[in-house]
Amino acid sequence: MRTPVENPIILAIESSCDETAVALLQAPGTVLGQALASQVGIHERFGGVVPEVASRAHLEQLDPLLTQALGKAGRTLADVDAVAVTSGPGLLGAVLVGLSYAKALAWGLGVPLIGVHHLEAHVAAALLHRPDVSYPFLALVVSGGHTSLYRVDAGLVFTELGRTIDDAAGEALDKGAKMMGLPYPGGPHIERLARDGRATAVDFPRAWLGRSLDFSFSGLKTALRVHLEKTGATPDNLEDNLPDIAASYQEAVVDVLATKALWAAEREGLQTLVVAGGVAANGRLGAVLAARGAREGVDVVVPPPALCTDNAVMVAVAGARMLAAGRTASLTLDADARAPITTATP
Repeated sequence: MRTPVENPIILAIESSCDETAVALLQAPGTVLGQALASQVGIHERFGGVVPEVASRAHLEQLDPLLTQALGKAGRTLADVDAVAVTSGPGLLGAVLVGLSYAKALAWGLGVPLIGVHHLEAHVAAALLHRPDVSYPFLALVVSGGHTSLYRVDAGLVFTELGRTIDDAAGEALDKGAKMMGLPYPGGPHIERLARDGRATAVDFPRAWLGRSLDFSFSGLKTALRVHLEKTGATPDNLEDNLPDIAASYQEAVVDVLATKALWAAEREGLQTLVVAGGVAANGRLGAVLAARGAREGVDVVVPPPALCTDNAVMVAVAGARMLAAGRTASLTLDADARAPITTATP
């Protein structure tokens, strides 16, 4: 292994779902180059991500993306001081592809390997956007596969406060969109339609679970299906009512996320809320959180959309922090599709 250097260059790989990404970052936070390939077009005809198809696409895309990222950075593999990679959670086959590729690179270059937790990486990306955020803070991590609330103490030490007990918010948006006849991925389509709709048009339920900080969105999906059945609506005759339905459905998701996040901030006595994950790119969620946070004295931090969705920069930022603390992995590191956050990123 190479001798540790000051301000090392981290090569990072993300391949946990339907996007493959490679990035080079010079610690602590200078992005040198990045490249990303989306699989949305591949999976759209299936209405969702097909794990086997995703894994094969990751395998095909990694070499070209590595070449692109190095070219944009004006660097070569000889300049790389460590390789960081998502080791979970996520689609197991997809994660394995990225992890195996990263292991081969690290071994061949003789540099440290760093396994990064996908959700830690999302939060680290928000801190790249706002490096002035001080500990402790509250993190709402919300995506197609995850909806969780964490207290985050110094060194990115995570304490889970609440999580979804069934569907994640992003999954609820995507599946709701499918019921409305909208293309995959459905969340962005719902958001666009909702801009022309009335959020109070349909009284969709909110699963408060008392004042628990856990989430549940399965009942909301059922309510949408029942509403469509009762009104005789089908994807073919929804055109006139679709903006109202989309706005009301989105508002039910956003209301629960925002309300519970602010409940958690109050209970923990925290004045900063970091929002991370793909659904953090939803403009309505950001607007509602900003407005409510301002009223309640909570500073809401939402990174730009490019840092909300899955990307390799977030993996590089988390990897740089881990490398600085000496938290590297062996080449026996395995992928974990359901990895909990059990370690801290200093």
